[in-house]
Amino acid sequence: MMDMQGIADLEATMKRRISALPARIRPFTVEYQALPRALLLTGARGVGKTTFLLHHAKDRTILYFSADNPLFAGESLYDTIKSVFLAGFSGIVIDEVHYARDWALHLKALYDDFPEHRIWVSDSSSLVLRSGVGDLSRRFVPIRMPLLSFREFLFLETGRTFPVLDPFSKGVNPLVVPTPDILNAFRKYRAMGTRPFYAEGNFEDRLLAVLDKTLYSDIPFFLPNVTDGNLRLMKAITGTLAASPIPRLKVTSLCADWGIGADKLYQIVEVMESVGVLRIIRVEHDTKAKSVGAKLFFSDPAMYTVLRGNPGTARESLVAAFCAEAGWSVEASRDESMGDFLISNNRQGVRTSFRIEVGGSGKKRKHSDFVVRDDIDLPGANAIPLWMLGMMY
Repeated sequence: MMDMQGIADLEATMKRRISALPARIRPFTVEYQALPRALLLTGARGVGKTTFLLHHAKDRTILYFSADNPLFAGESLYDTIKSVFLAGFSGIVIDEVHYARDWALHLKALYDDFPEHRIWVSDSSSLVLRSGVGDLSRRFVPIRMPLLSFREFLFLETGRTFPVLDPFSKGVNPLVVPTPDILNAFRKYRAMGTRPFYAEGNFEDRLLAVLDKTLYSDIPFFLPNVTDGNLRLMKAITGTLAASPIPRLKVTSLCADWGIGADKLYQIVEVMESVGVLRIIRVEHDTKAKSVGAKLFFSDPAMYTVLRGNPGTARESLVAAFCAEAGWSVEASRDESMGDFLISNNRQGVRTSFRIEVGGSGKKRKHSDFVVRDDIDLPGANAIPLWMLGMMY
């Protein structure tokens, strides 16, 4: 069990981190007025999960620590948190929870044994929801933190709160006027604005470091028997996607080149998706359990800028990211003459779906409902400027 000096050290560390929080925090964080007693916050590395948790923990008797701290490598998670609770703290925040041994069993026991205490945990992979014990999901409310939207980026840049837009509402004038400053901000955003750490400088180096940390540190936790060859294959996949004008993987040739079976490749791609490296776009109505998808993008469109990727692929990736992060299901059209994507959602029992085509300022609509055009400023005649999709959340 942790002694009082260890708890005091954690408390001092937490205070230092809270004092270093930025003056402007992304709206996703501050728009949450109240958090549940037990929550599991997931999202890719660098999207602001730690800031989210510290923001809501400040001014409370809640203690923060990260499970990847080597000080806790051999410690029982249950005993550590029990010591914190018995020292008078009303809650605990645990970052990167998958680093703790048997974390799900310990959290379940803590939830049941300390019914008056808050337990907030975070992780970079959605797979923690599956790898935990079966009934953990009914105790812990899941919250997923998306990439930074353009709307949030504008707030961090200007301090102004912009309204959420619905670009697919026909005949509605935009509530945000696309001034030269806003359009210039969008150019900056798409190059380096998808994660709040852009403001700290050296964005490209930081994003590449996030990629390496994710591939070499996070994925081995969720991919049994990962080998050096598997890790090199994942690096090769990222290189292939950056350069390819057609974002697809050739399963047969990859399996032959790397000496692995198709099942293993599907497993690797699935884990890369769960930790926020890849975004798999499956063909509409595809129910196959194993697939690398009709299209495969980087989950973070800024990766194409960092890796000097194909501009057309980067544009499609940005549209897919905006729609998916705003809560739309995104599929690839089975018939490409009907458009690039089929997007759909089901809100309050009402299902809505649209086909969209994506391209430059002169792109034709084909048979889609909307065409999303780059390099235009205002909507009209079923054409939506790309920047408006970044205002959906």
